[in-house]
Amino acid sequence: MDNTALVLAIAGAINWGLIGLFGIDLVALLCGGQTAILSRIIYTVIGLAGLWCITLLFKEKIPAKQMH
Repeated sequence: MDNTALVLAIAGAINWGLIGLFGIDLVALLCGGQTAILSRIIYTVIGLAGLWCITLLFKEKIPAKQMH
């Protein structure tokens, strides 16, 4: 679940980067506009993934295994 949320959050960040740099909303472009139901579902799923990623900040870190 963590990896899926992280991938979705990264996709959302890339979309926001495209909006900021070029004025291109890739989700809206591919799904029929910002108000299309599919776009709204994707925006919602990406938003929920971003919220899930907040929990990653508070997870206990597992030290990497040392190679011998």
